[in-house]
Amino acid sequence: MIVEERKHRALYRIPYHLQYFAEGADKTEEATGKKLSDARNEGQVARSKELITASGLATFFIVIKVFVEYIGDSFINNIFKIFNNIDKLSNEEFNIAVISNLLKDTIFTIIIICIPIFVTTVVVSFVIVLFQVKWKISGKTLKPKFSNMNPINGFKKLLSKDKIVELLIELIKIVVISYLAYDTLKNEWKLLFVFYDMKLEQAVLLIGNLVLDFGLRISIIFLIIGFADLIYQKLKFKKDMRMSKQEVKDEYKNSEGDPQVKNKIRARMREASQRRMMQALPTADVVITNPTHLAAAIKYDKAAGDAPILIAKGADYLAQKIKDVAKENHIEIVENKPLARMLYYNVELGAEIPPELYQMTAEVLAYVYGLKNK
Repeated sequence: MIVEERKHRALYRIPYHLQYFAEGADKTEEATGKKLSDARNEGQVARSKELITASGLATFFIVIKVFVEYIGDSFINNIFKIFNNIDKLSNEEFNIAVISNLLKDTIFTIIIICIPIFVTTVVVSFVIVLFQVKWKISGKTLKPKFSNMNPINGFKKLLSKDKIVELLIELIKIVVISYLAYDTLKNEWKLLFVFYDMKLEQAVLLIGNLVLDFGLRISIIFLIIGFADLIYQKLKFKKDMRMSKQEVKDEYKNSEGDPQVKNKIRARMREASQRRMMQALPTADVVITNPTHLAAAIKYDKAAGDAPILIAKGADYLAQKIKDVAKENHIEIVENKPLARMLYYNVELGAEIPPELYQMTAEVLAYVYGLKNK
């Protein structure tokens, strides 16, 4: 009965794999400086396109708001100039060449008016980009990637979390623009019916102020959305740059070298150093011991220097080996625990004995020289 019930349950069981729920779960380590630098060189940075667009839009409307009277007067004067010139010309003089010159003057006037606006907008947008990602030119983002041409990858991107966030931002923009347009028209609706009673300058100024107020209100909302998107992009970039412990280990191996290889190199260097030390050991004057754990061999050559030199030292097995070589070469072995410890821990191989050990070392050498009748 129990077996049949289990089989019945198995028919309705939905198979699943835990790895689907653990995507990125192993990436628990913060990104290293090298990975962030490599990502920066590849053009991967935390950047909000919404903030760049919003700042450019706000700058555009602010500049126009400040110079709206000058811009309006310039356009109106240019229109009057065109019609006055047309009125002065006779039918014979009114030809293609005349029309062409009038259009050139008009276009030149428009360019002169618009250049400061667009230059200011571009400069502010460029400063906002620098504020987000600092200054570093990378041409790698311009290289074509064949993976972007894969329709399957493109379909996956359409369903990605980034695209959903972008869609939500665009929906918020549509709602904001619709509400602000309704609110602006609701408050200024009555003025639209008196345009026929206004002079041209007044009508242009009124429409300009309506458009500018509407644009500035939209720009402020877009700036708020842009800064929120920048925070989201930075948090997302930080999360995307996380590394697994294995990736950190692999990066360390690639940058610093394999620890096992480095350990082998160190071991070979120690072996070579020990061989040189053991070769120089037979020339020592005395070996000072702990007596069992440490051994240090010193040599004093008055012609070579003012102080004795430590030519060999070792602990445990190496200490015993030093004593064995000393016995084979009839070198005196003297037990002096404090001096042996200080020589082993404080003096490097090939270095002279420090002045604070002169007294103790001199006593040992005097004792050894006395035994050898030196």
